[in-house]
Amino acid sequence: MTPKKILLSWSSGKDSAWALHVLRQDSRIEVAGLFTTVNRQHGRVAMHGVRETLLEAQARAVGLPLQVASLPHPCSNSEYEERVTLALAKVKANGITGLAFGDLFLEDVREYRERQVETLDLEPHFPLWGSDTKSLANEMIDAGTQAFVTCLDPKQIPRALAGHAFDHEFLGELPNTADPCGENGEFHTFVSAGPAFSDTLRVATGETVQREGFVYTDLLPLEGKH
Repeated sequence: MTPKKILLSWSSGKDSAWALHVLRQDSRIEVAGLFTTVNRQHGRVAMHGVRETLLEAQARAVGLPLQVASLPHPCSNSEYEERVTLALAKVKANGITGLAFGDLFLEDVREYRERQVETLDLEPHFPLWGSDTKSLANEMIDAGTQAFVTCLDPKQIPRALAGHAFDHEFLGELPNTADPCGENGEFHTFVSAGPAFSDTLRVATGETVQREGFVYTDLLPLEGKH
């Protein structure tokens, strides 16, 4: 049977990186590329605040082409949907049949994504759906996932965790009310290494700032690889 060619919605974070690892073990699926939204004014991944140069380095490290939907800033939901739909329509013309997401348990988010891709007659995939997030977070770390917190909601977790490595120590610092994978928007990450990566990306933490109610830590690319 010919595998289905799909794209993976790529946020630059741990869940999408782990979804790639899981999908690559499914012989029915061929992940043919990554799909990302980028804030063009700032040249950064939307919400995660990761530099586009690091996003491109990730794509090289996982060996996949990158399809970017460019977003204005600020960006209304209608503008977001229009630009994403246009970008996906182009890739569909190249034989893409579906789009995968790293979502875990938020039903409203899943329903929104399903509606969005089904209008283009694309099939949605959710390879991590229903995972126990505590077990999943530990599994990612134990399997060699290396990530850093690039954005957090200070109303949900301490500001001091901005820029922290996503590791067992970090999980131990989270309040009991926080999801270990940050599925409720507690935090977002950038992955620098993991099972889906051929190389480890070298980064350094830069300035931490607060904008629009969220705390962002800039990550700076370093020359060379481990």
